[in-house]
Amino acid sequence: MTLIGSAPGKVILFGEHAVVYGQPAIAVPVHSRRAVARARPAPPGAGLRIVAANLAQTICLSDDHPLALILRLTLDALDADPPDLTLVLSSTIPIAGGLGSGAAVSAALARALSAALGAPLPDERLNTLVYEVEKVHHGTPSGIDNTVVVYGQPVYFVRGQAPQRFTIGAPFTLAIADTGIAGPTRVAVGDVRRLHGRAPERWDRVFAEIGAVVEAARAHIAAGETGALGPLMNRNHALLQTLTVSCPALDALVDAARAAGAPGAKLSGGGRGGNMIALAEGTDHGALEAALRRAGAVRVLFTTVEQIGPER
Repeated sequence: MTLIGSAPGKVILFGEHAVVYGQPAIAVPVHSRRAVARARPAPPGAGLRIVAANLAQTICLSDDHPLALILRLTLDALDADPPDLTLVLSSTIPIAGGLGSGAAVSAALARALSAALGAPLPDERLNTLVYEVEKVHHGTPSGIDNTVVVYGQPVYFVRGQAPQRFTIGAPFTLAIADTGIAGPTRVAVGDVRRLHGRAPERWDRVFAEIGAVVEAARAHIAAGETGALGPLMNRNHALLQTLTVSCPALDALVDAARAAGAPGAKLSGGGRGGNMIALAEGTDHGALEAALRRAGAVRVLFTTVEQIGPER
């Protein structure tokens, strides 16, 4: 019997980077992109290992690797011995693209392993374990990636507080355009930390303005006022530019999206590459995708943000 664990990707709508400094952020799952782990029995004595199809790599439990770490954390949480098991991992979430790839593969592996051991982890406990692995990937992560990916729901998030589900008053569509440039969040977060260390009062004001954008966005989303999100996305992107976390490739996609009729666009995630998101309401999706590809996007997908049930 093959047991499966999975988890979606995610995008941050508003609030990236400022969320590390106590400001709120809003993020939503991208269910059309997922990590999937399939647990298959192995011969006696084979031990526990991961076969990562996308990486063309086999990872053993004792390896110094983030994927091995989530297995060890799961076994410790369940006070279980390693089973003879192969976890076959696949993912359609681009790596280092701001879509939560690291958190999703960790969550999928932990779900598959705990299910195979007959003790599926509750989401609250799983979230804690995945956050520990996020520290390896990102240094001082906000916690938003693991929270959205594990719960599979739109959340309003403040670091150190329980995530809050919030009402989506009306569905809306986003275009997600990938620069094709890996943007390691750890580097961008570290650079912002150094900026803040040199002039904390100045950058705290920027973070507070981003926080105000997030609060306004949450109110408009809950009220179904999706048209109001465009200007807020544009303002958020401008503030992220001042934090030096955008780059020419992201700015080119933002400009192309706006020129093609998107009411608003911004980078999403750590920046310096990765993905741009644009509000696609009222646009010709084909024309918008074509414009983004001409501007350098290596892939474009559309996702609907709507009220959904919990992740399974």
